[in-house]
Amino acid sequence: MIKDITIGQYFPGDTFIHRLDPRIKIIIIALFIVTLFFINNFYPYILVLGFILTAVHLSKVPLKFILKGIKPLMFIILITFFINIFMTKGEVLFYIGPLVVTKEGLRQAVFMAMRLVFLITGTSLLTLTTSPIALTDGIEKLLSPFKKVGLPAHELAMMMTIALRFIPTLLEETDKIMKAQMARGADFESGNILRRAKNLVPLLVPLFVNAFRRADELATAMEARCYRGGDSRTRLNELVLRRVDIATLGAMIVFFGIIISTRYI
Repeated sequence: MIKDITIGQYFPGDTFIHRLDPRIKIIIIALFIVTLFFINNFYPYILVLGFILTAVHLSKVPLKFILKGIKPLMFIILITFFINIFMTKGEVLFYIGPLVVTKEGLRQAVFMAMRLVFLITGTSLLTLTTSPIALTDGIEKLLSPFKKVGLPAHELAMMMTIALRFIPTLLEETDKIMKAQMARGADFESGNILRRAKNLVPLLVPLFVNAFRRADELATAMEARCYRGGDSRTRLNELVLRRVDIATLGAMIVFFGIIISTRYI
């Protein structure tokens, strides 16, 4: 299951989506997330599904690879589903022991599950089609206007990107530690949830040790290369907005505006 997590991974390519300015992609994803929370019925989700499938097709990222990222979060999706289906009051459909399933609860459960799936797949496309360097530059450029009020834009962008970049690395370290301990007789699969959680505790010490070691190595490497933060820093490739970037952003604003308007029609 650890290998199924795609958050923070980059899928190299030279497609239309890959070539889009990272600032535009970040803004589009932000608009996408806001739009999802404005939707209050199922019909606009058809447009959202069409948007995601079109983006996946243009990015040339395998759909199976994107859907694989949903698997590790299936537990959260199922918990959300069952909480909504049993805790929402309304017209009773049937009983499961002491639990009541209502028509409104079933609708809300499916609605929230779909929203979570779309959130995961949509945001995964951002990291899958944007390199860590481009993502850092994009975040820094978007935050740069706030430097006037003392916001450390470059440092925040660097921290966010390093955190995303280290997710796959730490997951790989976790997988290696688990396999090493399983070879020595550790059991991570049998027993109830509490038992499994207790068995995972021995993973934390070596995982934290490796994480701090990698952080120290990264800091040493940055200092050895005379890294001094964002002050007077130059870039090999400067971000330049093209007409196609602006046109894409305009089209997405109109598209998401249409979806949001369905809430009030």
